[in-house]
Amino acid sequence: MRSELIALTLVAVTAVAQADDSTTVVHAGTLLAVPGQPAADKQTIVIEGDRIIRVADGFIDPTDIDAEAKLIDLSDKFVLPGLMDMHVHLLGELGPNSRMEALTMTTSMDALRGAQYARRTLQAGFTTVRDLGGAPEAIYALRAAVAAGWVAGPRIIAAGSAIAATGGHGDVDGVKAELLELWTPETICDGPYDCRRATRHAVKYGADWIKITATGGVLSDTATGTDQQMTDDELREIMATAHGLGVKVAAHAHGTNGINAALRAGIDSIDHGSFLDSESIKLFKETGAYLVPTLLPSYKIPAQMENNPFFTDAIREKATAASAASKANFSKAVRADVKIAFGTDTGVTIHGENADEFAYMVENGMTPMQAIYAATVAAADLIDKSDSLGTIEPGKLADIIAVDESPLANISSLENVTVVIKDGVLEYRQ
Repeated sequence: MRSELIALTLVAVTAVAQADDSTTVVHAGTLLAVPGQPAADKQTIVIEGDRIIRVADGFIDPTDIDAEAKLIDLSDKFVLPGLMDMHVHLLGELGPNSRMEALTMTTSMDALRGAQYARRTLQAGFTTVRDLGGAPEAIYALRAAVAAGWVAGPRIIAAGSAIAATGGHGDVDGVKAELLELWTPETICDGPYDCRRATRHAVKYGADWIKITATGGVLSDTATGTDQQMTDDELREIMATAHGLGVKVAAHAHGTNGINAALRAGIDSIDHGSFLDSESIKLFKETGAYLVPTLLPSYKIPAQMENNPFFTDAIREKATAASAASKANFSKAVRADVKIAFGTDTGVTIHGENADEFAYMVENGMTPMQAIYAATVAAADLIDKSDSLGTIEPGKLADIIAVDESPLANISSLENVTVVIKDGVLEYRQ
């Protein structure tokens, strides 16, 4: 607790402005207010405090609304809702020194570095993220610091450490026995009753979501593969316990058997889904679970493996297989109209480059509108925030971004966001 307070105190030095009850008027050259519906030209958005109160045709003079209203002129921009990334890891970034940093980085330093990555993420146009795996004390402190306005960053929904099986992905690997013992998270479990305990522990200490590692992982330094690692009875018990506490569950899942077991157990989202099959698609459709595909690592990790000591032979083999499968199976899911929410696994890749995922989604079968919908309307639905996020409509939080060129014509324009408004505050202008 004491180190969490220290982290919160330190991040306060980068304090940012908070929205008040003043009126802000935004002139949008082209506005995609509700992704999935047509965009409209020359629109006015009226914001009071952190909420949108009106969207109207034409450019309304701000003084006609409020004599003291502030104008944000985006009359030459394409404007759309703030983007949401449903799979990030804000506290770190994979690199050649990752293993050494595990020995040298304190919890407080993790939080401070996370604040830097959070700012980059916000400036890339992402106003909400779901962080699926990080040191609980550090990520919860960062979540609180952003919510308090002490640091600039996206709204954070955090899972803390993953619930995982002993020796599975999410447990400690690749270090000597003394460190294996010291670093094992409290959320490692074996058997349904122990996994019930681990789920309750995660919620007690602040998890907004539960993350489980249903299958092996590409970046675990073991040769245990990428298929099912948590047993069916463990998965069912985690789901019953989490849902009983009002918390949803995301499953890291690459291998076919693990994906399908998690879906049968009632999972809320499958993240990665590299080796999904026709049975997986049937289960997605039956249960209404979301796929969060995270294509970025499939494209970017192979280029990072050259001369990088992090990538052992075991990791290289898994990365190569998962990379090839994920692209083809994402396309199958798109064709089958599986519910898809945008996610990147950023932290495995570089923070601030989250929007590169859009082009890969389009390359593999989505239309630009579908990709934007996945990062706005669908993401809001996944996290049960449709009443406040995902669109630019009266009553919603004023999360608004702008780009110079229509992403419906060129999806890559989202890689260069020029204006970010979050909670009614102008956070970034290029």
